Amino acid sequence: MVDAQADMPAVPEPVPGRIVVVGVCASGKSVLVDGLRALGYDARCCAQEHSYVPDMWRRLSRPEVLIYLDVSLRALLRRRRRRGVEAMLVQEQHRLRLAREHCDIYLDTETLDEVQVLQRVVAALQALGLEPASVTPSDT
Repeated sequence: MVDAQADMPAVPEPVPGRIVVVGVCASGKSVLVDGLRALGYDARCCAQEHSYVPDMWRRLSRPEVLIYLDVSLRALLRRRRRRGVEAMLVQEQHRLRLAREHCDIYLDTETLDEVQVLQRVVAALQALGLEPASVTPSDT
């Protein structure tokens, strides 16, 4: 009998306090990460929607908390008017399927503005017991 998992690399341990945001293009990832960082959270984006590695977010970013931002095709068309958006969305959703299954926080941003997204995510992080780290200028 062959152990298939023996050949797979081990998944690295999460970094305590680290927040990683994934999601389809134009869902608000960068704006959310900027807002979380301003509040003192260790937050970063992971370009999982562009990767063929299904768990890149886990292997490279090593989050304690994974946030998945979503948006509908209708909202995406409002935010990004260009050809091929529907096919792009389908492809990104496929690439993000594992992240969506494993996320700690899921948020559809279609009807929310940037402030509302940040407020909801901060409330969810607090409910999970994750508070911002103390950040001093020497920590950056």
